[in-house]
Amino acid sequence: MTPLFNTHYSSTRPTARRLCLIFAQLIAATLCAHDWPEFRGPTGQGSSPAKNVPIHWSGTENIAWKVSLPGAGWSSPVLVKGRLYLTYGRSNQGKLGRELGAVCLDAGDGRVLWSTNLFSPDNGSSLHPKNGYASPTPLVNGGLFYVHFGHMGTACLNLNGKVKWRQAAIKYSPQHGNGGSPVLAGNQLIFNCDGLTNPFVIALDRRTGEIKWKTPRPNESVPRKFSFSTPLLITHAGHQELISPGAGGTYAYDPTTGQLLWQVTTGNGFSVVPRPVFAHGLIFVNTDYDFPKFFAIRPGGKGDVTTTHLAWKTARGAPSTPSALVVGDEVYFVSDAGIATCADAKTGQVYWNERLGGGFSASPVSADGRLYFQNEEGIGYVLKAGKKFELLAKNELGERTLASYAVDNDTLFIRGAEHLFRIGKR
Repeated sequence: MTPLFNTHYSSTRPTARRLCLIFAQLIAATLCAHDWPEFRGPTGQGSSPAKNVPIHWSGTENIAWKVSLPGAGWSSPVLVKGRLYLTYGRSNQGKLGRELGAVCLDAGDGRVLWSTNLFSPDNGSSLHPKNGYASPTPLVNGGLFYVHFGHMGTACLNLNGKVKWRQAAIKYSPQHGNGGSPVLAGNQLIFNCDGLTNPFVIALDRRTGEIKWKTPRPNESVPRKFSFSTPLLITHAGHQELISPGAGGTYAYDPTTGQLLWQVTTGNGFSVVPRPVFAHGLIFVNTDYDFPKFFAIRPGGKGDVTTTHLAWKTARGAPSTPSALVVGDEVYFVSDAGIATCADAKTGQVYWNERLGGGFSASPVSADGRLYFQNEEGIGYVLKAGKKFELLAKNELGERTLASYAVDNDTLFIRGAEHLFRIGKR
């Protein structure tokens, strides 16, 4: 066997050792770092392969760092190759309107590497008290950074903060501001535009920002048409389907053309927020804000498949805002009022309902056999995944939080009202 390095001559040994050290560091980085590139992580469904994720913390304990951000927002942090990316909104330095921008930080020490102002709208829209002007979570893919501010604009940047394109021509009338995040499907950036009237789903060319297709929602009879959900791209029977909940139903589209494939109707349900989850051949979705129900739907079919494709449903403990989570054979969800539920994902059989406490908006995540729930008062609940309820920790951060976690080995990133926190060892 030919050796990787020729160590016969002593003059080559230091170089070989240095190269070995570099390779070891690169391998360690590959094995230990887990990117979290979009809303709800690498699968878009809240699960992380990370290990040794912290169980205990507080506002002063097990904090590697905390930093102030250039502006406010509830977009969740995304993590790619040791860098964190977020969006923010702030008043336009005493002028009319506001600045909507993006910021990049070093995940190791929290240093701001760059900040870019992207849009300066004269006005936005009336906001819900829990919303802001920078709620949609950005995504990073293929060396590019995509940010979205709903009806106020969408943009693409390189990873050094240079703008590649802006798209501000897509207009609709939102209710309570914007919330849903974009998703990538091939060369298309897709998002929901579920405003007060004439809601639609739209795809942009990820390379130029040009509109590729625009499909109206088939919910003319629904009185309140607005929603805030993030689509999920799935593969079923060898074909991709874009699952996009909205007022009146859950809808599946061909991501290439925007053609409506099938739908499950849900009456007059509106203000749908949670992102779908896909596991065990079932799609798990929320159907309404005021009177939420939790549906398990079999994908596929054509047209209205409500009577044939609904596997099971429940109203008990159903969430209005947080997305669900599947770990193993169980599905977990938490209501906005703080009731957490574990059920059999295939049948809906409930194993436990337990009150965690507080109001919930952030979507839970799973890592290392544990479940992480974060309430709006900044209290993080860590549970052991399983059919038996087991609370491992209750952690008070001391700062209001509505954004969802980003996860890495040994680390949680949490965006609060005032700071971005890195939980874990330095």
